[in-house]
Amino acid sequence: MTDATTRAAELLRGHRESIDRLDAILVYTLGERFKHTQAVGKLKAEHDLPPSDPAREAQQIARLEDLAKRADLDPEFAKKFLNFIIAEVIQHHKQHQETGA
Repeated sequence: MTDATTRAAELLRGHRESIDRLDAILVYTLGERFKHTQAVGKLKAEHDLPPSDPAREAQQIARLEDLAKRADLDPEFAKKFLNFIIAEVIQHHKQHQETGA
């Protein structure tokens, strides 16, 4: 390998190590987030509250879009990502409603 190719391989390895660490952070962060949303779902079920809160969801999407812009992340991607998470959370909340928390 040439010096440039060797250096590129080292840089690539470094980027991939960073990506792997960040992926782990994302997974653990999502795990922690879902622990809280599960607790919210149980609380809503116990008090016969609706599984979905459209006003809160809209507020969170707007907040995440703003954060994405400040983080130099595509706001549309951030919005799609949060919508996916919200859909999962609502599904969990509905399950709590059906099972009586």
